[in-house]
Amino acid sequence: MQMIYRIAADGVVVLHGAYVLTIVLGLILILVGRFRGWHWIRNFWFRAVHLVMIGIVVLESWLGITCPLTTWEHQLRVAAGEATYQGDFIANLVHQALFAHGNAAPWMFTACYTAFGSAVLATFLLAPPCLPSRPLATVDAAERNRSGTSA
Repeated sequence: MQMIYRIAADGVVVLHGAYVLTIVLGLILILVGRFRGWHWIRNFWFRAVHLVMIGIVVLESWLGITCPLTTWEHQLRVAAGEATYQGDFIANLVHQALFAHGNAAPWMFTACYTAFGSAVLATFLLAPPCLPSRPLATVDAAERNRSGTSA
């Protein structure tokens, strides 16, 4: 049974890593896509989910709430009888990447999360998402008119 808890804990770490990677890569892709003219970065649902994801992180940080994924992983590790990281390489690698901050003050992370969240919010001005009821072609035409370029 301990092996199952260990595998589940490793899975939670991978899920946590995927969550963080989605937030970080999402912002990078939105910025690159804005300047490369990628239309998919204007997808309303992609952008809304991306904003909500970082919003959750910022809110947890402001309220001093430990991420539920961290809590869940810890509980699974305890149930597995693990005191330290003894899991698979991939799980350890993802965990170290997520928690490499060591003894940094919590306020530093709150500031970083808030700054990152503000950057994601700023992309709503730089590359506004296309509302579901508004066709992307309308958004592109309006943007071309503002910048003075033609199709």
